[in-house]
Amino acid sequence: MSGEDHVKGKLTGRHVLLMVIAFFGVMLVANVIFIRAAVTTFPGVSEEKSYFQGIHYNDTLAERDAQSRLGWAAEVMEVARDGEGGRIVIRMVKDDAALTNLALTGVLKRPAHSTEDQDLAFNPLGEGLYEAEVAAFGPGAWDMALRAENSLGETLDAEARIIAP
Repeated sequence: MSGEDHVKGKLTGRHVLLMVIAFFGVMLVANVIFIRAAVTTFPGVSEEKSYFQGIHYNDTLAERDAQSRLGWAAEVMEVARDGEGGRIVIRMVKDDAALTNLALTGVLKRPAHSTEDQDLAFNPLGEGLYEAEVAAFGPGAWDMALRAENSLGETLDAEARIIAP
């Protein structure tokens, strides 16, 4: 063996320094990528004006109590997808009797993110049934918030988890 071959395969301090710098450089770049992705996809605010909602929580409890005394109930009867869109049918009852002449509105949300949120406008079908057409209704889990109101101003707020086929 010549002396030149022996020097060629030797690990020096310079090599170790370059390997450590490369390792931490890769870690730094990966952390920056993941931190940026996390901050841009979810800002951390899930409820707007949560402080004011906390202050008025007793009002919320009183409203829920008034709604429970009404005895109304909302039931998801049908969830159907047709291509990109679909429909949701709700049944409104009070003591097993159909509730008619209600104005129903709602919001359909994806639990994980808010980019697919859409408003719902329900049309009466008769016998306590109300239907809403959904423009973009992908398969999977959706959260629906519903508000029903009669001509006297009495309201019911209901929420349901919907699994679209």
